[in-house]
Formats: sequence, structure tokens, C-alpha cells
Amino acid sequence: MSVAAKKIAEAEQLVQTAEKSLKTSLLKWVPDYDSAADEYAKAATAYKIAKSFDKSKECLLKAIDCYKNNKSWFHAAKSYEQIILLCKDVDKLTDVEEYANRACSLYQQHGSPEAAASALEKAAKLTEANHPDVALRLYQHAVEVILIEDSTRQAAIYSSKVSRILVKLQRFEEATKALKTEIGLYQQTESFGQIGRLVVALVLVQLARGDSVEAEKSFREWGTCCEPDEVSTLTTLLQAFDEEDGELAARMLASPFIRHMDVEYAILAKNIPLPKGLEVAKKSVAADELNNARDHEDEGEDLC
Repeated sequence: MSVAAKKIAEAEQLVQTAEKSLKTSLLKWVPDYDSAADEYAKAATAYKIAKSFDKSKECLLKAIDCYKNNKSWFHAAKSYEQIILLCKDVDKLTDVEEYANRACSLYQQHGSPEAAASALEKAAKLTEANHPDVALRLYQHAVEVILIEDSTRQAAIYSSKVSRILVKLQRFEEATKALKTEIGLYQQTESFGQIGRLVVALVLVQLARGDSVEAEKSFREWGTCCEPDEVSTLTTLLQAFDEEDGELAARMLASPFIRHMDVEYAILAKNIPLPKGLEVAKKSVAADELNNARDHEDEGEDLC
């Protein structure tokens, strides 16, 4: 008998034991939910080892029902996290959000907000690469949950993920709001060094939106938190956009500290549309000169 076959047989035996625990009789008026939940959980593990993932999930859901009947919210939440891992195994990551939110709710019922936010974070990490929109919602939910406990520092970490995913998705207006929220959280913890880099990120996002005026306002409002090299670069960069100097803007966007920012912002800096005012002006002058030359040619032909 193969290992898989042995594990399936073991799981089936555990399920039978769980079902017996739930039966009532004249002498047993109440189902033994605690024992049944443990047996279902063991059966789920055995099925998973045998790669019978649907059966494993089915047993976990039955275990969760037992835990809920026994008001064991923490163990029920843990079982939902096991289902999330099964979603990864069967490549159904779009189902992760539903189970992560259920786990979060149960952890909150148990009075464990840190575990609730952590469950959302772990689920977000699973989905971030292929389903960034799902990861975004999970991180946003994690921020809400952890702020209930006034854990500002952890909320700022989750907010950072929100801002970066929004930039990755090119949802720049929302990213602007998210970055301002993130700056506000770091102000509460007096992490001024973090704020400086976020000001750079905010200016980049606003330039990507084509709003150099708001970029300048943001720099004026929070620029005092920036390091000297950040101040120098941003001052010159904003001046370049104000004067429509594309060449100078490109040099500033290629500054070493910008290239070494979080990858989302480094990529964004490479793709910000450069000002083209001078280039357009030069083309306009060239076009006028060409038209004047043609007019002179036409006059010469008329004289002939």
C-alpha cells in the first residue's frame, strides 16, 4: 500500500471517529464537539499529505463548525488559515480573500487583533504577485483592524504596502491619498526619517499624475523632514518641471537614492513623462523656419 493510500485510510478512520463523537444517545445528550473537531483536523492533515486537497478542505470546514459550536474562535480561525494554504496548493488564490476575512473576524471575536491582522497580511503576501488587487484589499483591511488597537507603527507598515501596490497598479490618485495617510501615521510615531522618503515618493506619484503644482505643495508642506540630498534633488526636479527642462528632470529622476528606493517607486521614476515644453518650442521654431523658407521659394518662382 502506498503512502497516499495509507494516509487516506487513516483519514477515513479519523472521520468515522469524529462522526461518532457528534452522535447523541440516551446517556449522551450533547455532542462532543471538542473531540470531533480534533479528529476532523487530524483527518484534514492526513488527506493533505495524500494530496487529496478537496477532502482535506471538507474536513477543515467540519472542524470549524465544531470549534464554533464549542465557541473555540481561535482554533476555528487557525483552521481557516489552513484552508488558505490549501488554496495555494490547488492554485485557487482568488478564494484566499474570503477565508482570510473569516479568520480575521474569528480572531477579533477571540480578542486577538494582532493575530487577525497577521492572518490578513499572510494572505496578502500569497496573492500579491499574481492578484495585487486582492492583496491591496487585504492590506487595507489589516490597517483598519490594527488601528483599532492603536498600533500605529504596525499600521504604517501595512499602509506602506497599500501605497506601493496602488503605485504598481498605476492608481495614482488613490496612491497619493494612501501616501498622505502613511505620512500621518509616521508623524504620530515621530519617524521623521521615514517621512522624508515618503515625501520623495509622493512627489514622484504626483508628477506621474501630471500635477507638478500639487507635487510642489507637498514638498513645501513636508520637505523639512527630508535629508539634504533629498531636498537638493527634489528642489532641482521641481524646478526642471516648472521650467519644462526635460533633460534636467531626467537627470534628477536618475539620482542614486531614487534608483535605490522601493522597487515600485524606482520603476515609477523611470516612467514619469518628462516635460516637453522646450522641445515643443524648438520644433515650433524649426517649423516656422521651414515655412518661411518655403514662402521664399514660392516668391522666387513667382518672379520667374
